[in-house]
Amino acid sequence: MNTPYYQPIHKEIDVFEHTYKCKIPFLLKGPTGTGKSRFIEFMAHKLETKLITISCHEETSSTDLIGRFIIKGAETVWLDGPLTTAVKEGHILYLDEIAEARPDVIVAIHSLTDHRRELFIDKLGKTIKAHKDFMLVASFNPGYQRGFKELKPSTRQRFVAISFDYPEAKIETQIVVSETGIEKDTAKKLVNIATKIRNLTELGLTETVSTRLLVDAAQLIHVGLPKRLAVHVAVIEPLTDDLEVIQALKDLSDLMI
Repeated sequence: MNTPYYQPIHKEIDVFEHTYKCKIPFLLKGPTGTGKSRFIEFMAHKLETKLITISCHEETSSTDLIGRFIIKGAETVWLDGPLTTAVKEGHILYLDEIAEARPDVIVAIHSLTDHRRELFIDKLGKTIKAHKDFMLVASFNPGYQRGFKELKPSTRQRFVAISFDYPEAKIETQIVVSETGIEKDTAKKLVNIATKIRNLTELGLTETVSTRLLVDAAQLIHVGLPKRLAVHVAVIEPLTDDLEVIQALKDLSDLMI
C-alpha cells in the first residue's frame, strides 16, 4: 500500500508519535474535511500498524464495537467486534465522530482510556487486558450542533487532544495540487474561494468549505468539467439547500474563478 498523502500543519506528527509510545488515547478535534481521518491513516502507515476505523452514528452501540452472539448452524457462537479485535491483537482503533455514537459506547471505552487498559465484555463475563500495542483514537467536531453532541469533560480528559483546522492558503493549495494534479493557479483560485466563503459567517452555514470539497472540485476540473460548474456542484451545492444562499455563493465563485 502506498503511503497516504498528508501535509503536516503544525507538530501533530511528533505529538502522535510520542503519544503512541505511551499508548495514551488520542483525540482529534476539528471541523469536517480538515484531514483528521487522513492524518490517522498516514500515522498508522508510518508506524506500520493496522488501523481499524469505525464511523460512528446515532445507532452505533457498544454491542457493535464489542461483539455479539450469532447463530452458526446448530450452535450459538461469539463473534468479536472491531474494538475487541483491536484490544486483543494490538491495533489502532479509530472512532470517527465519537460524539455521534450512543452513550453506552463512551461507557464501554472508559476502562480502556485510563490506567486499567482493559475491556469488560458483560455478555461473556470476561475482562480482557489490552495488548501492549493497542491504542484508541477518536475524532470529534466541536462546532457541529453545539450543545447537543458535546463530549463530557470526564471523557475529554482521558485523551491527549490536538485541534485541526483549515490549513493556511499556501499549504492548502499544495494539498489540492498534490491530491489531484491540477494546475497550481487553479488550485489557488479554489482555495481563495474557500477562504472567502469561510469568512462569510453572516450566511449561517452549518458547515463551511472543507479541504475535501476543494479536492473534489479540483478532480472534476482535472478530468475536464468546466471550472465554474465544478465549483458549483462540488463546493456550493453540498453546503446548503437555501436557494438564495446558493445563488449568492455561485455569483461570488463565478467572479473569483
